[in-house]
Amino acid sequence: MFDGTVAAVAVLAGPEGRLLYTNSAFTRLFGPRRIGLPAHAAFPDADGHRFLSVLDSVRATGRARQVVGERRTDPGAAGQARHFVYSCSPVTTERGPGILVLAMDTTAETQALQRYEALVSAVSQMVWVMGADGSMEELVPGWEQLTGKPWHPRADEGWYPHIHPRDREKLSAGWRRAAGEGERPGVFEATFRVRAADGSYRHLSTRSVPVLRDGRVAEWVAATADVEDAWGTRLRERLLAQVAAVTEASLPDAFAEVVKVLVPELTDACLILLLSHDEWPLPEHAGVTARRIASATRPGLPAPPALRGQEVAVTPAVREVLRGREPVTFPLPPGGPVPPGLIPTVSERWLTASGATSLTLVPLIVGDLVLGYAASSTNGDTPIPGPAETELLREVLHHAQHPIRKVLDLQRARRTALGLQRAHLTEPPPVRGGALAARYQPASPSGEIGGDWYDAFTLPDGTLVLGIGDVAGHDLTAATAMGQMRSMLRALAYAGGPEAAPDEVLARLDQVSAGLATAPLATALHATLRRGAAGTWRLAWSTAGHPPPLLVPAEGAARYLPGSADPPLCVASGLPRTTHAHVLRPGDTLLLYTDGLIETPSAAIDEGQRRLAAESARGRRLPLPELLRVLQELSDHRDDTALLAFRVDRGC
Repeated sequence: MFDGTVAAVAVLAGPEGRLLYTNSAFTRLFGPRRIGLPAHAAFPDADGHRFLSVLDSVRATGRARQVVGERRTDPGAAGQARHFVYSCSPVTTERGPGILVLAMDTTAETQALQRYEALVSAVSQMVWVMGADGSMEELVPGWEQLTGKPWHPRADEGWYPHIHPRDREKLSAGWRRAAGEGERPGVFEATFRVRAADGSYRHLSTRSVPVLRDGRVAEWVAATADVEDAWGTRLRERLLAQVAAVTEASLPDAFAEVVKVLVPELTDACLILLLSHDEWPLPEHAGVTARRIASATRPGLPAPPALRGQEVAVTPAVREVLRGREPVTFPLPPGGPVPPGLIPTVSERWLTASGATSLTLVPLIVGDLVLGYAASSTNGDTPIPGPAETELLREVLHHAQHPIRKVLDLQRARRTALGLQRAHLTEPPPVRGGALAARYQPASPSGEIGGDWYDAFTLPDGTLVLGIGDVAGHDLTAATAMGQMRSMLRALAYAGGPEAAPDEVLARLDQVSAGLATAPLATALHATLRRGAAGTWRLAWSTAGHPPPLLVPAEGAARYLPGSADPPLCVASGLPRTTHAHVLRPGDTLLLYTDGLIETPSAAIDEGQRRLAAESARGRRLPLPELLRVLQELSDHRDDTALLAFRVDRGC
């Protein structure tokens, strides 16, 4: 019956355990054995004593035994070792009580397991098994060496004290998804932080695979590795790339993008405070303040206070941090006060209310200039940052100096252009029989400077000359061209005198500007006003691609004065131009403006003109400076705007 079986089979019987039978599989595994010999003679091998003792135990107790063994056909050759598992069971034979021996060769399986264990040990991974009942066994140890704590043998919340608070729920949710929650389980993979023996947190990566038997999960086999170095490198590269990509054009907007990079990756909350002084080192006895311009907080914390009123006097403690140019961390007692003078008072109260555990100040340095400092906090159950986290925070903020430097350079150029522009935009002269007012507004702080301008002066005979225009471009070049064209138009108008028609003056300006390559494109409106009878003023004007003048009569609807616009300047010099005329009566208001007041990306220009006319009519009784202030609010501040208004006195 046993001759053809795969298992090795032998039968022994009698008080001496004489060998009655072996099959071919037994011979292949243990070598030929002589039938009829007692057991001790049939198995004289050097390692046969263990097998003989098992036979004696079965014979004495009448209970079966199962044993794992190893056999070397050549004791001096380790590679020839064969591994097997065998059982010895009591049976009855024709010669009396006997023992049935069944053996299976497990050499291949044993060697595969040995190779796997060696491989896992070589890659420094912890290997563990979790049973279906939640019991956990560490196969390749490493947990206690990493954490200083003994292995926890159950899959329950007893692991939570070792896991970073921010990762506990994510880890639990990931495990529930992998377990299938009633569906077919899948591979569980996660990266999370574990508290190391020195109190710091290190990132571990784990991968757990279900082992199925009869369609059910019998156990989970998992490998866990310390990936702190690789994780830190990837995080550093990602954060530095994000902060280098900041392209905002104002310091508040740029730093608002920077703090979004830091929170919540490196800190729970962060605010940026800029110094009121540009000079460095700070003057010893001058009152220096720091103003909060940007902040961010992680989800789950109270909303930060508004930016308004967020200033603090720079104290000796802050001066020392700025002078040292290195981060300094202040541990905070739970619910306790924040050291005074580090951040604005309202932010101190916020830190207390949000359960801050630490406050770290990091100087903000661009080149040799200390702009201010960042104040970051850990809150709630987030641990105080260690040296590695603080150094990465410092490095990311230091790396932000590159986009911030671009913002500073842009702001310096913008201030220069604004200074140049304002130097040309002089106050309008007093006018007998009428009133003049002008107003210029640059674009919003994040925008670029434009080439808008206005001008007003009187000729020797009392003729009032008005001009307004816009040079294409939004940079220092446009501002410079604006100054040149305004000056040239003023000179040409003054030299031409009261008899020079506006179209002739603009034609000369076009010829000179094109010849000198002053600007690639510009619009302008040039006008003269002369006193007439009964308090009237005679208006003559010519326009080069500029929006038409708006007339707000003393009574009635506001309207744009008719007359076609000639081509802009610097595009086709030599073309004929036209002068238009109109009589202004007492109480009438003439408004000249640039296109930034009526153009928006979301509305057509004629809609902007209707809004300007309606608002001007409503404000016809306002003093001219107040009227221009109201009208300037019609702009969306994406572009700079210039306005020039003349009003005829009533009853003159």
